[in-house]
Amino acid sequence: RTENEGNEECREADSGAECNSDMKILSSGEKMPIIGLGTWKGKPGMVEKAVLEALKAGYRHIDCAAVYGNEKEVGAALKIAFDSGIVTREEVFITGKLWNTFHKPQHVKDALAASLRDLRLDYLDLYLIHWPIAFEFSGDELFPKDKDGNLKYSEDSYLKTWKAMEECVDEGLVKSIGLSNFNSVQIKQILSASRYLPAVLQVESHPYLTQEKLIEFCNEQNIAVTAYSPLGSPDRPWAKKSDPSLLADPRIVEIAQKYGKSPAQVLIRFQTQRGVIVIPKSVTPSRIKENFETTDFRLSEEEMRFLESFDRNWRACVPAIEVNGKSVPRDASHPYFPFHEEF
Repeated sequence: RTENEGNEECREADSGAECNSDMKILSSGEKMPIIGLGTWKGKPGMVEKAVLEALKAGYRHIDCAAVYGNEKEVGAALKIAFDSGIVTREEVFITGKLWNTFHKPQHVKDALAASLRDLRLDYLDLYLIHWPIAFEFSGDELFPKDKDGNLKYSEDSYLKTWKAMEECVDEGLVKSIGLSNFNSVQIKQILSASRYLPAVLQVESHPYLTQEKLIEFCNEQNIAVTAYSPLGSPDRPWAKKSDPSLLADPRIVEIAQKYGKSPAQVLIRFQTQRGVIVIPKSVTPSRIKENFETTDFRLSEEEMRFLESFDRNWRACVPAIEVNGKSVPRDASHPYFPFHEEF
């Protein structure tokens, strides 16, 4: 079955029951569960339990990243799960991400090796370049700064980084490779110079940022799309009271009440029903379970179009700094900043 057939199955199945356990078939031939557990912002001491709860609840996809600072906890949970027979390694899809300080080709494999060591794994199912933007390599310092406190950027070519990612596939350290936070122009550059096509693009997406043009572009290129922050990342550290709230949007609440579901379940269903992989984050056992239980209802075409109409190109997850009392994108002056393009 092709990826597009999987998409159609999620959109058109009479009962949505297959969308939760459904696998996206990637261009690499690997199968990726359409619902995963996000681990960004997972508080120390809570991530291990969250991963175990998720695996017990039926999740078979865990999304990780070196910069989250919790891969050792995830690794501890995976070891318990494997040793106790909750799951086998082959049954779980693990995603990792290459951080911005390791874009120089000679650092890619070392960064991957560190993640594998912390996760207690021999290979990753998917490894993504976390951002197209590079920082200066500074050993273990993930946010290198100059004496004035400004981030030290680098202009390392992500095309060269991609070549090093491909070598990780050659060596069996990763099964698939992909991108995160890249725009369509940058993706085209990768496509034109790759031996292995990007299997996945991970980007922020929710009804306030539907990413329809980018998703359509990726579908044409046989690139699966993963939506991060599908609930609008309400617990992000830089959230302001004036920011819009998806979970409190009365229009979404009304749809949720119609189906006897939570707003979060509606937002997750919105993504899976259009064939987008989704990685909601929670450390609360009841919410972890709830986020996975989104297959026993189906949004109507009218409701899907209605939710898409909420698009306002609003991003919850753009690193920002304050300049003259105004919040501005931190990395906007970098030549590889991805959000200047339309999509």
